Amino acid sequence: MTFLACRIYKQENQVEHRLEQMDLDSLCTGDVVIKVHYSGVNYKDALGATGRGAILKQFPLNGGIDLAGVVESSSDSRFKVGDEVLVNGCGLGESHDGGLAQMARVPADWVIPVPNGLTMQDCMILGTAGFTAGLAIHRMQENNQTHEKGPIVVTGASGGVGSIAVDMLSNLGYEVIAVSGRREFDDYLTNLGANKVCSVEDLELGQRPLEKGQFGGVIDNVGGDLLSQLIAHTNLWGNIASIGLASGHRLDTTVFPFILRGVSVLGVSSTNCPMSLRTDIWNRMGGELKPSHLQDILTEVVPLSEVSRVFDALLDRKLHGRIVVDCQA
Repeated sequence: MTFLACRIYKQENQVEHRLEQMDLDSLCTGDVVIKVHYSGVNYKDALGATGRGAILKQFPLNGGIDLAGVVESSSDSRFKVGDEVLVNGCGLGESHDGGLAQMARVPADWVIPVPNGLTMQDCMILGTAGFTAGLAIHRMQENNQTHEKGPIVVTGASGGVGSIAVDMLSNLGYEVIAVSGRREFDDYLTNLGANKVCSVEDLELGQRPLEKGQFGGVIDNVGGDLLSQLIAHTNLWGNIASIGLASGHRLDTTVFPFILRGVSVLGVSSTNCPMSLRTDIWNRMGGELKPSHLQDILTEVVPLSEVSRVFDALLDRKLHGRIVVDCQA
């Protein structure tokens, strides 16, 4: 059988993607063959498909770091034909053929049953963006992030990770400050549960190594100078989850917030998260971590045949929330 895939090539240092027909024998090896119903477009997917970021470890490769679908065949007894499953991270769409295709073949150890409380489409509204937000909150709570420490700042709040983080934190009873440079989405973020929506300038952050404590914690998509400033304003024993680098990968700070206030910076890596923890987070996202406004966070459902138009629009910050790809449309 043949099927449609978004396949990425590199020729003479030029990266390009093509929508083309391929067959199962051309896919990377694996124990489980999945008919992909839904995928999503993450920032990393757009970087990889356009060549604007060095994401892929080999070429050619099908893009897409997320998928949800139905098992077509399995040589592993844990999965049977007809099971609804998902895969995210683990090298999918980076070193192994990914989810932006109508079929995928993956190692059984990467596969997670669709959690109770979620549909396959729900799983891809969440996708790696939602998983990253959930993992960040898990790490903060594991390090005793309490409501009493103060409000949680979410930077890059109108994007996929930020939108879901705002919703999740609000559901858990935290006070949320949503920071976005796109003020046209103020009402959107308020509806997701943000107690305050503001720009970076509105925060009036200082430049000293240690500033007046204002925030109980941070989920940061931006990195760079903004992250440095937020660390300096974090209250006693607060936690900062570092999940992105939209503004830059360098961090200029001092040890003062760490040794004088007990502030912790927690790294969040969705690709190589241990499978036991990955499964626990997904199951939580079908329960107490499930956002209340998934359909509001869903910006658009596009057929796989139209996915190319999404990549540049996402990188150029013309989109908000989450884009889901219907691979069987």
